[in-house]
Amino acid sequence: MKTAIKIFWISISLIAFLFILNIFFSLTRAEKNIKWGIVFSQKHAEALGLDWKEGYLAMLDDLKANNIKILVHWDLIENKRGDFFFEDLDWKVREAEKRDGNIILVIGMKPGRWPECHIPGWARLYLLNAQFKDFEESLLNYIKTIVERYKNSKAIVAWQVENEPFFYFGDCPKIDKELVKREISLVKSLDSRPIIFADSGEFSFWIQAAKMGDIVSTTLHRKVYFKEIKKYITYPIPPMSYYLKSKIVKLFFGKDVIIGELQAEPWCKSLIYNCDLEEQNITMNFTQFKENVKFAKKTRIDTIYFWGVEWWYWMKEKQNDSQIWEESKRIFQGEV
Repeated sequence: MKTAIKIFWISISLIAFLFILNIFFSLTRAEKNIKWGIVFSQKHAEALGLDWKEGYLAMLDDLKANNIKILVHWDLIENKRGDFFFEDLDWKVREAEKRDGNIILVIGMKPGRWPECHIPGWARLYLLNAQFKDFEESLLNYIKTIVERYKNSKAIVAWQVENEPFFYFGDCPKIDKELVKREISLVKSLDSRPIIFADSGEFSFWIQAAKMGDIVSTTLHRKVYFKEIKKYITYPIPPMSYYLKSKIVKLFFGKDVIIGELQAEPWCKSLIYNCDLEEQNITMNFTQFKENVKFAKKTRIDTIYFWGVEWWYWMKEKQNDSQIWEESKRIFQGEV
C-alpha cells in the first residue's frame, strides 16, 4: 500500500513538473523551417475504397508532397514463397523519381498499418510450426531482395527497418531483438543509406531506437481511443517532452530525431473504414488537424511526416470535404 501511494505522489509530482516546464516552453518559438512529408500505404488506400494509384499521383502532383514514406507490405510483394511481385512498388518509386521525390522505404514484417505485421500466409505457417529458422531466413531473403532491387534508385534516401518492432501492438508475433539487429546489419551490408528506427512517442524514451538506428523516428498522436479503459482520450504529453527527448538523443547518441507519424486521421474504436463520420470527428477534424500541426511545430523537430493522407483523399473524393486536403496543400507549398 505504501509503495502504491509513493508511486502515486511521484507521478503527480512528475506531471506537475512537466506542466510547469510546458508553460515555460509554450512561451518560446515554434519550429518554422520544417521538412514535411507523408506516409503512404497502398493497402490502406484500397481498404478505404480508393483508386490507390490515383490517390498517390494526387499526393505528388496536387499536394506537391516531395517526401514520401512508403510502407512495403511483405504479403503484397511475396504472396507465394520466392515469387516476387514488384509491379506496384516499381510504379510508386518510378513516379517519385520522375518528380525528384525523396522516398523512405519501410521494410520488414511490421511496416505499419493494421494489422501492423503483414506476413504472408506461407511464412506464418513457419511460426505456427515453430520453424523459426526458416521464418528468419525467409524474412532476411525478402529484405535482401527489396534492398538490392531499389538501392540504385535516386529517390531512396533512407531505409526504415520495421516499425516500432518492440512496441507490442497489432496482430504480430513477438519480434526478437537479435533478429531485428540481423535485419539492420543485412541492410547496412547492402547499402550505405541511413537506417531509420521507429519508436513510440507516447510510451518510450527512444533509447533502444537511438542505439539501433542512424535516425530515430517517433510517433506523435494526440487524440485516440484507448481500448484499455474504453474511452477516447487526449494524451497529456506536452510538446516539450518530444523536444527534450530529441535533445537527449542528440547529446548522448549523436542521432537526429524525426516525427515519422504525425496523427492526421481519426483513431476510432474500430478500424477507420468501419467508423462513421460522427465518431471519426471525435479524434480528427479540420480544427484538430490544425491543432496537431501547431503542436508538432512546438516540438521543434524539423522533419515531420503526416499519417493519414489516404483519409484526406477519401474525405475529399468520397465525402465532398476537402478542408484538410487544401490546408495540407498550403503546408506543403510553404504557405502555412
